Amino acid sequence: MVAEITKAYFIAKKDMGAYYLKPPLISWGLMLPIVFVLAFYFRNPAGIREVIPGLIGLTLLFSCTSMAAIVITFEKRIGALERLLLAPLNFRTILLGKTLGSTLFGLMVAVFITLILIPLMEFFLKHLWAFVLIFIFSGLAFSLLGILISVGVKEVFEAMTMSNFFRFPMIFLCGVFFPVSSMPFPLPILSYLLPLTYTVDGLKHCILEAKGVIPLTLDLLILLVFVVLLFSLSLFIFKKRIHQEF
Repeated sequence: MVAEITKAYFIAKKDMGAYYLKPPLISWGLMLPIVFVLAFYFRNPAGIREVIPGLIGLTLLFSCTSMAAIVITFEKRIGALERLLLAPLNFRTILLGKTLGSTLFGLMVAVFITLILIPLMEFFLKHLWAFVLIFIFSGLAFSLLGILISVGVKEVFEAMTMSNFFRFPMIFLCGVFFPVSSMPFPLPILSYLLPLTYTVDGLKHCILEAKGVIPLTLDLLILLVFVVLLFSLSLFIFKKRIHQEF
């Protein structure tokens, strides 16, 4: 197990240097939440505090899926994935390494934005342990959502299209800008099937105190279930695709 984690770490390190720690991707990851914050601040300065948890959740979502949704598809095109498969690496280790790289990048961007927003908006952070776990579980879940898209398509443009197909509805369905309870039926049912809903609700518990609707421990448990399910499904599809293509 230790050897497998070590190998996954080096895959993640390689991905960070090759893809994530590049000026265009870093600037894009930072500019998106800043644009969202400014847009809502100019529209309703008094209500900006209410949407900060949602904006932090969106930052995690877009940062973690930015490259994860195309990285495996891209590496299949250039032959880099084939070199990994020829090394003494199993499918689970490769997938874990890809997930860790994407998650680390997403967490770096989201933590940077959070460290700016919390003192700027004069928030008092509560439940620090839960706040950290929400970031970790959400980052893993969002990265695996991107990985699932990447292993399920053949072309990079398909991966980009599919990632936006999942991400943009989540902006409006997951309580980012207005409560899930205020949505007309059956939209709340769809909301509770998406991981971002539990990220935003959990962050509301930690930042806005009594604003969360779902119990905080349940938010954490459901996010962890998403991590396990998305990893299992991604691994199953990854193995199936590789056996078909190679």
